Amino acid sequence: MAPRASWKGYLKLSLVSCPVRLYPATTTSERISFNQLHKKTHNRINMKPVDPELGLVERSDLVKGYEYEDKQYIIIDDADLDAVRIESNHTMNIEAFVDEGEVDVIYQDAPYYLAPDGAMAEETFAVLREAMRKSGKLAIARLVLSSRERVVTIGARENGMFVCTLRNPNEVRGTAEYFGNIPAGKPDPEMLELAEALIKQKETTFDPKNYEDRYEIALMAMIREKLKGHKPIIAAAPERGNVINLMDALKASLSQSKPPAKSKSKTDEAAKPAAKKAAAGGAAENPLKANLLKAVGKSKK
Repeated sequence: MAPRASWKGYLKLSLVSCPVRLYPATTTSERISFNQLHKKTHNRINMKPVDPELGLVERSDLVKGYEYEDKQYIIIDDADLDAVRIESNHTMNIEAFVDEGEVDVIYQDAPYYLAPDGAMAEETFAVLREAMRKSGKLAIARLVLSSRERVVTIGARENGMFVCTLRNPNEVRGTAEYFGNIPAGKPDPEMLELAEALIKQKETTFDPKNYEDRYEIALMAMIREKLKGHKPIIAAAPERGNVINLMDALKASLSQSKPPAKSKSKTDEAAKPAAKKAAAGGAAENPLKANLLKAVGKSKK
């Protein structure tokens, strides 16, 4: 079955426009979900609308209401909503272009795919797509989704375009309440160097296939066991080691993920006694630094 478009209209840049369709880029249909059942009958519970005075009511009797004062509502019907017509109801008018890395990730909300609506639109669509790809820019536009105007970014993606709705600035909380009491002091240079070494050891290329939902996999395994009539096997959570201080933690982390061993030269062998002496001297002054130095030494072996 062909995917259903969430929005249809026109993508417009100045006097250039082409018909487009907008599709959700993600789905939650594969997630495990549960239904509410009665504990004795196992019948599925239906959520029905209830009026405090009339009791159960039909959904066909429901209307939309806006609460303008406490318990005071004004009724809004479909005709009222249809009367609210602005350009972005049916047109994504590109207002500006920005660098791809300029949009803070905290403002990014829901992802969509944008495709041309019909063969006649393909040439114009391709020209706009490639122009954005070559310039490395994202378009800023607006469109109405679910009775709300959303600011969106538009960029090239493969043969189509990628649209991301942006959160309104008043939806994003400021950082002062959460970060204001965090001290701004600089960390110890030696500990920082060790932390950077640990990061270097774990560098890789991101592939989302490597990060599947392990909880959902375990949940499905439990469900399958119950379907077979077996008692689910409860996996114990891994034990956490007792970490005395940051140096010990870095030391243990670096020793767990050692880089490939390098061939040792005579110069390296000659430098060993001096390194041990320096480590011993550092331990006398600062045991924390001594542990870090040992950790680095182990990771280099």
